[in-house]
Amino acid sequence: MSTPPYWPHCGHGADPADPVGCRGIRVPGRTACLAHLTDTDRDTYLAGLTPGADIDHRGTPFTEDLLNRLLDAVRDPTTTHPHLGTAEFVGAQFSGDARFEGAQFSGGARFEWAQFSGDVSFEGVQFSGDAWFEWVQFSGDVSFEGVQFSGDAWFEWVQFSGGAWFGGVRFSGGAAFNGVQFSGDAAFGGVQFSGDAEFEEAQFSGDAEFHGARFSGDAEFDGAQFSAGARFEEAQFSGSAEFGEAQFSGDARFEGAQFSVAARWGPVVCGGTVDLSEAVFGAPVTLEVTARRVRCTRTRWQSTATVRVRHASVDLGYAVLEAPLAVIAHPTPFITAGGLSTDENLLPGSGAVRVVSVQGVDAAHLVLTDTDLSDCLFSGAFHLDQLRLEGRTTLAFTPAGWHRKGIFPVRWTRRRTLAEEQHWRAQTAGQPFTPVGAPPEPRRWRTGPHHPDPARTPDPDDIAPLYRQLRKAFEDGKNEPGAADFYYGECEMRRHDRTGTPKTERRLLWTYWLLSGYGLRAGRALGWLVAAMLVTITLLMAFGMPESSPKQEAVGTVPSGGGTVTFIIDKQDVKNPTGDRFTSKRFDKALNITLNSVVFRSSGQDLTTTGTYIEMTSRILEPALLALAVLAIRGRIKR
Repeated sequence: MSTPPYWPHCGHGADPADPVGCRGIRVPGRTACLAHLTDTDRDTYLAGLTPGADIDHRGTPFTEDLLNRLLDAVRDPTTTHPHLGTAEFVGAQFSGDARFEGAQFSGGARFEWAQFSGDVSFEGVQFSGDAWFEWVQFSGDVSFEGVQFSGDAWFEWVQFSGGAWFGGVRFSGGAAFNGVQFSGDAAFGGVQFSGDAEFEEAQFSGDAEFHGARFSGDAEFDGAQFSAGARFEEAQFSGSAEFGEAQFSGDARFEGAQFSVAARWGPVVCGGTVDLSEAVFGAPVTLEVTARRVRCTRTRWQSTATVRVRHASVDLGYAVLEAPLAVIAHPTPFITAGGLSTDENLLPGSGAVRVVSVQGVDAAHLVLTDTDLSDCLFSGAFHLDQLRLEGRTTLAFTPAGWHRKGIFPVRWTRRRTLAEEQHWRAQTAGQPFTPVGAPPEPRRWRTGPHHPDPARTPDPDDIAPLYRQLRKAFEDGKNEPGAADFYYGECEMRRHDRTGTPKTERRLLWTYWLLSGYGLRAGRALGWLVAAMLVTITLLMAFGMPESSPKQEAVGTVPSGGGTVTFIIDKQDVKNPTGDRFTSKRFDKALNITLNSVVFRSSGQDLTTTGTYIEMTSRILEPALLALAVLAIRGRIKR
């Protein structure tokens, strides 16, 4: 702690370790401070004081009894409270409890470098002038509840070793708490800051309570450190709210806070949750937050806003967007005003950002960039077809590997899915609940927050519209390959929907899925095409081609008297094979017929009646399978 300024001191109590002795200023007309006056001189001095008198006891050591006698000497008989004019307690030492309850300071009050060894109470005190408390040491608990500061209040570099209570305080002027150390809890609930409130580089080791505080001027918390919880619920920031480089080791709660003119908020680093639920941002704002979680449920954004986030899971459930809102995963640590990177030791990892809910949000104003939507809930959102998903958007994939369904092995088609489908499939499959915070298992569906309650888990008829709207959002953005999985998911939900999809339509969807994965799985369609061709070749070799090509016959009649001879040319009847049907020659002919059928052409070969029907069937089925394969390839590469 810095040394207080020099003044004429009494020097009493000198010892080898302290050659200066007592630093208390001499009482006017005396050679000693108030503490070292003789009893007679002290009584005479105190008896001469009147309410509203100016006092100067810089550096004076006060016992609890001496302070009480001084305050009694200036007590106003009308109000029964001490009334002081200008009060000088710079460097004073208070060894017992110091109780200034209800006192009135008509002039300035100076307590710089004072030391309070016991508990201190300034409850209900009125400071009509400026109040200086810089470099003060409070070893016990301190209460300023209900205090009124009509002038400026200076608490810079104060050390509060115990709890500090400022509930209901009114700061009519500026309030400076820069560099203050709060070792215990600090309560500023319901405080009114009419001027600027400065808490730059302040350290809160205990809980910091600003519930319902009103900041009429600028609120500056740049570089502040909150080691425990920080609560700003229902706080009102009429001026700028500056939290640049602030660090919250615990949760930072701003539920219901109002930010009227905040242009930039952060960069903030929080080891827990930054809770902005039901907060109101009335002006354009840019938030820069590094946190474990960012909760913006029912937050009202009345103007354009950009939320740059690192590491966090972001909950936007039921937020009210009156203007565009962009949530962006920032790729690198934020840069402070001093050009340095923010310290992210509280949150090691890649910095990836997950959006966990946009339920109830009007997505027409929402832009999500480079975010992970693997666990994002979309149910209940409006205008999802206008949602903009930019950059690298991550979604949960179907379970990997082979699985058993009854007695049959199955393998899920690899595709991106919505969290609602994951939750529904996990519920219908009877999977055990995955604990909150546990990493997802790649071979299982992800369980929902209400697993396994079927009444609170979305059904296929609820999920299909979500896929449909998100598919349109991708298509409108000219990203049809990205929309393919959403179309697949929509068809899947319609196929499983037993309430809103007719049975006939479900069967058609089942066939469409089986043959080509809803026109999106080229490999499946080609596989069926190859299988159909092999079946066609086999059937043609077995039943479709004759034993030999029928020969032409010419039949004519020669008139007996001469004249024109008339010939009738015909073919022999086609005969079914009786010998070896599976020969290389017959295979070559069957392959030729089949390949022509694939491209919807007639081979021109002579066939049996059965073979004719086989060829007709293949000319319908195989081109359709080829078209499905081409459609699937086009869907994956189209731009």
